[in-house]
Amino acid sequence: MRYLSVFIILSIVLCSCKSKGVLKDDDFNKDKLIEKIDSQLKYSPVLKEDFDLSKRRIFPRTLEEGAIGLVSKRDWTSGFYPGVLWFTYHLTGNTEWKNQAIKFTELLESEQFNASNHDIGFKMMASYGLGYKYSKNEAYKNILIQSAQTLITRFDENVGCIRSWDHHKDKWEFPVIIDNMMNLELLYWAWKETGDSVFYNIANTHAKTTMKNHFRSDYSTYHVVNYDTITGVAKSKVTHQGYADDSSWARGEAWALYGYTMAYRETQDAEFLKQAEKVANYIINVAKLPEDFVPTWDFSLKDVADEPKDASAAAVMASALYELSTFTANKENKEAYLKVADGMVTSLSTDNYFNTQGADKGFLLRHSTGAKPGGSEIDVPLIYADYYYLEALSRKIKIQNN
Repeated sequence: MRYLSVFIILSIVLCSCKSKGVLKDDDFNKDKLIEKIDSQLKYSPVLKEDFDLSKRRIFPRTLEEGAIGLVSKRDWTSGFYPGVLWFTYHLTGNTEWKNQAIKFTELLESEQFNASNHDIGFKMMASYGLGYKYSKNEAYKNILIQSAQTLITRFDENVGCIRSWDHHKDKWEFPVIIDNMMNLELLYWAWKETGDSVFYNIANTHAKTTMKNHFRSDYSTYHVVNYDTITGVAKSKVTHQGYADDSSWARGEAWALYGYTMAYRETQDAEFLKQAEKVANYIINVAKLPEDFVPTWDFSLKDVADEPKDASAAAVMASALYELSTFTANKENKEAYLKVADGMVTSLSTDNYFNTQGADKGFLLRHSTGAKPGGSEIDVPLIYADYYYLEALSRKIKIQNN
């Protein structure tokens, strides 16, 4: 088997920040890294034979005071644990991981009809989407198509977007968050599988409306845009998880980068590629990543010494940058994307971020931040950080093998 290259970053100068360059060769041996992943995931309590799958909360999301934080299938993160299992099966070839992935995926079957928010795309593509990719189970295809049909019921023609949330109706008339770009992958998938252009048109309209209203001149992004449902005009632009309304929430930038890279992959629309490249430029050259390439939870913070990192943002960015490197026609951009993605995966794979064996109930990565302003999930493992880290690693291996 080939090995992941040793990402030795000795003298990269990026945004006037020098890389630490203190790396260990063993951290980037593909076989050993996959072995670490395989070994660590086995410590999850939900994999034990006596774990009760009939309980309401069964999907790992985070740690809560040292105990595993479990959520129900209705939570927006519920699909990521099955996705972690599918990726681990893909990386290891071990059918036991496939069996576990099938078990946890199929516990989400009823979510294909859950129209209560936009997160059905996150949930179903991470679980049934990967499951269909790696198993070709036709029943999964039908569930995904129904999921897409459920998602488009939240589209408003006057606004030109899919409504994100139904809560806080006293604050927002029609809220759309930058995260919602990620859910469009389900619609593009359904368009290609069914040939029904309704899915394509809604996804494209949402992406272009978001491009118009969610971005500042430097291509940093607002978190929440609130629309008037009569006129379709953006009434306000605020944050829910970032530092301030006009700040640059790190994971929001990651969602934007990933979302427009994915939209270009699915449509070959040059406008989406240009948008993804502009967001990448903001992250790399304007926001200024720290020495280890893993951002603090918001790029706009002035004093970051005591602020928590967000490994989940780095994982999403790395995965997106690997894919974007395969699309861009600009050689310098390609090299920059690969260097930054390699720097992120390098850091996330070392002891600074990757858990020691047996720690943290089987989660792979430490030091993620969910919602700092609300005091929620600060400096903890998060299941979606693990998911996008595994996706980034898979994309890195594919690029090297090609």
